[in-house]
Amino acid sequence: MERKFISREQGRARLQKIISFLETADRFHGAWPHWWNGETGKVKPFSKKDDGGDLVETSFMAQALLCVRQYLQNGNAEDKQLANRADQLWKAIDFNWYRNGQNVLYWHWSPNYAWEMNFAVRGYNECLIMYVLAASSPTHGVPAEVYHQGWADNGKIVSPTEAFGYKLQLKHQGDPKNGGPLFWAHYSYLGLDPRGLKDKYADYWEENKNQTLINYTWCEKNPKKFVGYGPDNWGLTASYSVKGYSAHGPDEERDLGVISPTAALSSMPYAPEQSIQAMKHWYYNLNDKVWGEFGFYDAFSETENWYPKRYLAIDQGPIVVMMENYRSGLLWNLFMSCPEIQTGLKKLGFQSPQIK
Repeated sequence: MERKFISREQGRARLQKIISFLETADRFHGAWPHWWNGETGKVKPFSKKDDGGDLVETSFMAQALLCVRQYLQNGNAEDKQLANRADQLWKAIDFNWYRNGQNVLYWHWSPNYAWEMNFAVRGYNECLIMYVLAASSPTHGVPAEVYHQGWADNGKIVSPTEAFGYKLQLKHQGDPKNGGPLFWAHYSYLGLDPRGLKDKYADYWEENKNQTLINYTWCEKNPKKFVGYGPDNWGLTASYSVKGYSAHGPDEERDLGVISPTAALSSMPYAPEQSIQAMKHWYYNLNDKVWGEFGFYDAFSETENWYPKRYLAIDQGPIVVMMENYRSGLLWNLFMSCPEIQTGLKKLGFQSPQIK
């Protein structure tokens, strides 16, 4: 809509379809499941006991819904109606329920297995946005203690490390050497603007930029001698892999010779030169081996001569969003303009040039 690839009417029709689906799909205390049937909206269990609400995936959706609301709220009558429906979906998410009575947020709740998944979410990983939204919710908000005691684990989230001269400030969950999979620098920051974003635990722009540059440098140095790796062919993150699915990362154990284009492309705000260099190499040199109707395929391995013509929506989406944020800051500016997000960030002690 914004770049005129489609008309405002076409964009509104697509958003209408998405919001109508979200309104009728299964929800559990306001939260959608990890997987659902795309025709019926009924939950499709992600695993036996993961058959209810997924607050992390729901938070990614809420981040988008707030951007939709802000984009449409000053438009015509149809725009305003759609903005209001997006707002209602956001306000229905019961973040407080997902505390399970404690000062931490739980990833899952099931109508059949209650809290048996028992996954209390502590940082650092891709879930920062969930805690920001929970603190910001005007209807089901949580106190700041949930963030500081739960996510930040009473300060234990601070655990400085360094690789290739780049410093990470936070404890990456699972203690991965050289930082977690690169989507951790993307998903929470599709709307949440990392530029100048700081709290008492970290400078989030520096964390994301350095995680990106560690990932890039590992591929450039290519210690495992995979075919094709280099300054124009890099990016390790969770994606399809030669054998199933894997959370690829920059160390001996997690680097399987599989490049995931979303890793470098969604990092464009943090390392624009390196990201654009990789994009041009893939497009001009590898071409239809890695490029199809909906952009770059999810992953490939030159070492294994493996070029599946497959997409994963959760990997494709951040590419477009982060490229636009690099170009104009559009989604960052929309999300940060939400009054309740401003209030929530202040409540948690964040600083940002976007906080008025």
